Amino acid sequence: MAVVLFTDFGPTDLYVGQVELSIELIAPGTRVVHLLHEAPSFDVVASAHLLDALIARLPRGHVVLAVVDPGVGGPRRGCVVQAGGTCLVGPDNGLLSLTAQRYGAYEVWHLPPPDADAAPTFHGRDVFGPAAAHIIAGRGDMLGLVPAAALDVRLPPGDLAEVIYIDHYGNAFTGLRARNLPPDAVLEVGGRALTRARIFADRAAGEAFWYENSLGLVEIAVARGSAARDLGLGVGSPVDVTG
Repeated sequence: MAVVLFTDFGPTDLYVGQVELSIELIAPGTRVVHLLHEAPSFDVVASAHLLDALIARLPRGHVVLAVVDPGVGGPRRGCVVQAGGTCLVGPDNGLLSLTAQRYGAYEVWHLPPPDADAAPTFHGRDVFGPAAAHIIAGRGDMLGLVPAAALDVRLPPGDLAEVIYIDHYGNAFTGLRARNLPPDAVLEVGGRALTRARIFADRAAGEAFWYENSLGLVEIAVARGSAARDLGLGVGSPVDVTG
């Protein structure tokens, strides 16, 4: 089993290593999987949809440490969620709520207030990392968890008709599940009407289209090009289903 990290800390900045070290200090030898450290910065809603799509394929038993936390140090609480055989640790700000609600039934506990020596701006290292380490080591009873009836913040379930992530190719992931659209659906994106392709090779170089990506999400792409650049897309860009 492993601790799976999902954050907006950036892969080359100084934060991820500190979180990993906080886990190692408490649970030496724990395997850490770096799922993503380029989640949309400060964007809880987009990140929640992306997280849910990513961990839908995760084997049971892992501990997911998810941190996109623009309210760090404020009144929002930390939480532990058990849903579908997966344990999630992070802020109770909506980030974990889509995954929890997808399983229909989930259990939630709130973490106690941080210790006085915890940095108020880095709960990923000083609160959530240690909590995940204790849980993966089988010592969750040491955390002083407080059972709760539900998460404090729950995002509306269902699809999100917006761009939620741009990869380094310039492909634009959306919060739409491809299974919920007919194959002949036309999407209005960046002032263009796009039809579906099965794979990139089905379209000529420079042609924009949408397809079902490996996560089951609707993705906007340009064959051998960048949808972000060519269509002027960014996280939050709207996607309209017109046909």
